[in-house]
Amino acid sequence: MKKTVVINVVGLTNRLIGEHTPFIKSFLESGSSTFITPVLPAVTCSAQSTYLTGTFPSEHGIVGNGWYFKDECEVKFWRQSNKLVQQDKIWDDLKKQDPNFTCANHFWWYNMYSTADFSTTPRPNYLADGRKIPDFYSHPAELRDQLIEDLGAFPLFQFWGPKTSIKSSQWIADAALKTDVLHDPTLTFIYLPHLDYNLQRHGLNFDIISKDLNEIDGVVSQLVSYYKKQDAHIVLLSEYGITNVSNPIHLNRILRKEGLINIRIERGLELLDAGASKAFAVADHQIAHIYLNDKTIKDRVKKLIMAVEGVDAVLSDDEIEQHHLHHDRCGDIVVIADAKSWFTYYFWLDDAVAPDYARMVDIHKKPGYDPVEMLTDPKDKLIMAKVITKLIKKKLGFRTVLDIIPLKAELVKGSHGRIPEDTDDYPIFISNAKNIVKEEVIKPTDVYHMLQRHVAIN
Repeated sequence: MKKTVVINVVGLTNRLIGEHTPFIKSFLESGSSTFITPVLPAVTCSAQSTYLTGTFPSEHGIVGNGWYFKDECEVKFWRQSNKLVQQDKIWDDLKKQDPNFTCANHFWWYNMYSTADFSTTPRPNYLADGRKIPDFYSHPAELRDQLIEDLGAFPLFQFWGPKTSIKSSQWIADAALKTDVLHDPTLTFIYLPHLDYNLQRHGLNFDIISKDLNEIDGVVSQLVSYYKKQDAHIVLLSEYGITNVSNPIHLNRILRKEGLINIRIERGLELLDAGASKAFAVADHQIAHIYLNDKTIKDRVKKLIMAVEGVDAVLSDDEIEQHHLHHDRCGDIVVIADAKSWFTYYFWLDDAVAPDYARMVDIHKKPGYDPVEMLTDPKDKLIMAKVITKLIKKKLGFRTVLDIIPLKAELVKGSHGRIPEDTDDYPIFISNAKNIVKEEVIKPTDVYHMLQRHVAIN
């Protein structure tokens, strides 16, 4: 089998490759490439699971970055167990073909307790005193110790939140190289999230994102240069393209005004009570799943949402099946935003009673995806002083929270999740193996088979 590396450059599209990414541009021009028709929803977990299983969400079950767990009556995002993916992975099939085959997976999602031979994934320590300590999980466990010794702690706070930077992608790249030196896996997956950050903050504003493009170009250059010396097949790909948005839509507020959402009051603040609501939306970028505890109101809810400005499509029943989303985890109704819009999870009508987690980076408590977690209020000139003060208090042992995230969805300028109109905004597949990539556009399930061919063909 041929040594192969798959470098997932999040958000990379043909539109972004140019003067600010000279190395990626040269790699594209010297190799072969194709556009990938995005899976619906075009979000991290659904796209990655589709690539790794060769099946759609209707089969592998990953209908978004999160969904409503009906047996627990809770919305949960960013789960990590690989057992949630209900199909075999590409490495399972390749292991059957060659008992000497090994696979390393660095930070692709659902990376805990998988059958990959070597893996790393973010896993902070949550201490009893309320602190969150940066850390990661690895298999085998001693790989974590080796990587920390060589690279230092994983920079978790540069991986997500207002302080995101190239440091997290650089650390993941370095970890992949260290793992390769130690174990020489046949197939390696590497996740580089850097472009995701400012593309969501600022959209396709090249005056700002040119620096980010140049930074990720440098990391890709480092990886490709190393793997070329290993005589490896090298694939650059992405999961989705991010496009400009200007219209946040608060579906849960609309449902609440219709009397369909139940709220609990705790310590004077509001919490969504999903299990007691007749209908509620789980927002995930430009896609939202609406779950109905009362199935008789489906037509009423569809009619209500179809009239909302910025909604492009409202799917149910056969329409959901046509988009390969018919799975028990899927909402009863799936809502797709138009090109300029995206969905928030906001359910409160007055910011004064918003839940405490709303103003924090808290990906596990929020009943929906919140890109505003990457931002602070640009009008708050004292924000850094507040952060420093709170961090000092934490180090001194005082209980405090970093409630610095604004409740201003209009600050978000880029999003994804729907299928864009222009192929220049599609995810892209680039390979140094010219004889394998031939089609101009491929289905998202084809990525699985393309990667198999890269490993199988010398």
